[in-house]
Amino acid sequence: MIEYNVWGAFLVGLMGAAHCFGMCGGLIGAFASNLPNTNGNRLANQLSFLISYNAGRIISYGLAGALAGASTAALGYMFDVDSYLIALRLFAGIMMIATGLYIAQFWFGIVQIEKLGQGLWRVLKPIANRLLPIKNRYQAVIAGMIWGWLPCGLVYSTLTWSVASGDALTGALIMLAFGAGTLPALLSAGVAAKTLSTWVQKKNVRRLSGILIVVFGLQTIYIAIMQLN
Repeated sequence: MIEYNVWGAFLVGLMGAAHCFGMCGGLIGAFASNLPNTNGNRLANQLSFLISYNAGRIISYGLAGALAGASTAALGYMFDVDSYLIALRLFAGIMMIATGLYIAQFWFGIVQIEKLGQGLWRVLKPIANRLLPIKNRYQAVIAGMIWGWLPCGLVYSTLTWSVASGDALTGALIMLAFGAGTLPALLSAGVAAKTLSTWVQKKNVRRLSGILIVVFGLQTIYIAIMQLN
């Protein structure tokens, strides 16, 4: 089950390229165009800053996943919440199906979930803006950690898998896998090498990937139902 969640999270990040471009593509592009000048290889310098930025973003995802998994683990130690955890797994399966339908472009309701994080983002955005322009790689990591909390339906959907895992380490691994999956899209947005991102946005590829994620969701629901017996 853990393996399916991790690989499913990676696939969500990878195949959510179109959404990543919409949410963060412009931000990454602006970030890449305002990096400090160096005497060395410009492309290598640009890539190193982008990797630092994205490392910070993925660290935030991992931290969020760990906190989500740890919260349900703590409840499990304090109370008898087996049925509660099963309910969470059912919910995670439903969210997995909704994510698959979004990636396959059959249904886009999951985007509405992004409204949940707008309050937090109103607090963090001014802090992030004060870090611009980025002057060094350490600053890029800090900026990435803040921008990692940008409201995103795919992030929140995948985060429910971490909640349902009931374990801090598993929750972190799920979100780290999701973040790793988003790297090709967002790195290509920064260096303008969009071959892979164009491929993952092809209709048949998106449909196949979305259907696979729906299967993951159905399996999650099936396992949760079997645990009720």
